[in-house]
Amino acid sequence: MSVRYQPASAESILTVSGIRLGTASARIKNWERDDVLLIECEEGTIAAAVFTQNRFCAAPVLLDKEYLTLQRQYGKGLRGIIVNAGNANAGTGAEGFARAKQTSEEVARILLCAPEEVMVCSTGVIMEQLPVEKLIAVLPQAASRLDASSESWIRAARAIMTTDTVHKAISTQVIIDGEPVTVTGIAKGAGMIHPNMATMLSFIASDVPIAADVWQALWRDVVGVSFNAITIDGDTSTNDSLIAMATGQAKVPPIKNQHDPRLVLLKEALLDVALPLAQAIIRDGEGASKFITIHVEGHDVETCRKVAFSVAHSPLVKTAFFASDPNLGRIICAIGNATPEDLDAGRVSLWLGDVLVVDKGGRASSYREEDGQRVMQEEEIDIRIDLGHETHQNAKITIWTCDLSHDYVTINAEYRT
Repeated sequence: MSVRYQPASAESILTVSGIRLGTASARIKNWERDDVLLIECEEGTIAAAVFTQNRFCAAPVLLDKEYLTLQRQYGKGLRGIIVNAGNANAGTGAEGFARAKQTSEEVARILLCAPEEVMVCSTGVIMEQLPVEKLIAVLPQAASRLDASSESWIRAARAIMTTDTVHKAISTQVIIDGEPVTVTGIAKGAGMIHPNMATMLSFIASDVPIAADVWQALWRDVVGVSFNAITIDGDTSTNDSLIAMATGQAKVPPIKNQHDPRLVLLKEALLDVALPLAQAIIRDGEGASKFITIHVEGHDVETCRKVAFSVAHSPLVKTAFFASDPNLGRIICAIGNATPEDLDAGRVSLWLGDVLVVDKGGRASSYREEDGQRVMQEEEIDIRIDLGHETHQNAKITIWTCDLSHDYVTINAEYRT
């Protein structure tokens, strides 16, 4: 069960002009539900994307990077995305790349476009060849179900799930130049989650008219403080792909450069979708029972980030949170493992929720273990760490993580069976 996450209903999802979605069941794993998603984009749609930094990245990631370069080089747009769950097509060599390319070619034939206008995404088991014949066999069915409705977004969110327990979808709308601009997105992810990126796929669409280079820069900024600010287990996957589509259908003048003041409103709208989706992945983390927010301040941004992730990744910290055990020396240890030599531990302070635990390097005189345990028993927990360097007062980092439970081990031990 997810931690305080209520999956969206179709009534809460706004459609995006220029986007249609269709799903089908290829039975790539032994399940009955739909596991293939086809997204069709109107001509003129542009793509922005951020991919995994894992050097063993999957065949679809390699192909999509190549296709995205061709789209930019020749001024082409994005006409479609094909997604499958159950098989990652990672660690599959030249044959896996050929199968990913074959998939894009078949979709291109259906959508009457060039293969490089179709991006491919896969998620699931690594080092098994994609059963491309199963995928191709159901493409006509997925195409026949292409639909622009709110319900199609919910079906899409369900089709891309693997170990997720709930679907993840959200929408928002912003008024720009007196006209509504819509942003709607879906995501999947529950394990092997760590920035740059995580085992996640996300597809976010907007009807905003915007230049391709501006869209890419904006999307990378948004990802940096949302999907790249979450971690479940510290493992970066081979398949992570976050693709943002801009159809240009909204009735506002195009945003052509990065100095356009309207970008402020657009970025807020994108964050209103990306942040809850990213946090939903943590709330639905494999076996998670606690949703943990970590704030770090008082040093340069990179140091704050290292400290935050050191705390979030520590199995000792994560298991203590699962047990509601206020063994908070584990957090201090994790902080110390990540801080630079010039950091004065005598300046560090730590709060657990509203409880001051460490005051300038030592146990706070007001701290009582029962207060720490009270906070640790909550489902949502805030940690605030002040590294105490006054010259870096404006540097602040926030990330989100979860605890580590028995169920995490069980889910991952039985994932392929």
